[in-house]
Amino acid sequence: MEPDPIISTDAILRWSYDVGIFGFMNSKWGWPTVESVHFIGLALLMGCVGAFDLRMIGVARGLSMQALHRLVPFGVLGFAMNAGSGFLFFTAAPAQYLYNPAFQLKALSMLIAGINMMLFYATTARAVRALGPEDDAPLAAKIIAGVSLASWVGVITFGRLLTFFRPPYHWCFWC
Repeated sequence: MEPDPIISTDAILRWSYDVGIFGFMNSKWGWPTVESVHFIGLALLMGCVGAFDLRMIGVARGLSMQALHRLVPFGVLGFAMNAGSGFLFFTAAPAQYLYNPAFQLKALSMLIAGINMMLFYATTARAVRALGPEDDAPLAAKIIAGVSLASWVGVITFGRLLTFFRPPYHWCFWC
């Protein structure tokens, strides 16, 4: 006997229908518009986070960490665009995502990236912001930057794989 799912896709879909998300996302321009927002957000996020992380690793010496850190609000805007558009995708077709191993790995990669970011700001951010344009980042900051880049590459990769994995809707890592 198969266990009851932790989250009911029927309940999510009913809510999405009731509040109008389902109708909008399944309209002629809904899904393509939200995908465009998602990709623009991804470009903002990866452009900012990627540049900052690469500089911490040692690429593009000569760029000021303070100047790169001023891009963080744009990265946050990109993440907000991705979170909002991702929420619309998920609620309009929850069964397509919830039990999909690519989505589960994408969510895990986002979780790792978030924890890694908190670790950065709790441990090495102050030292990194004080670096001059030619200064080398501490080893801990380089490791954090590497984990960040790997996590976000994972998010992108697993996001692209979402459409290639269409498992039975009752398959998941935690079931």
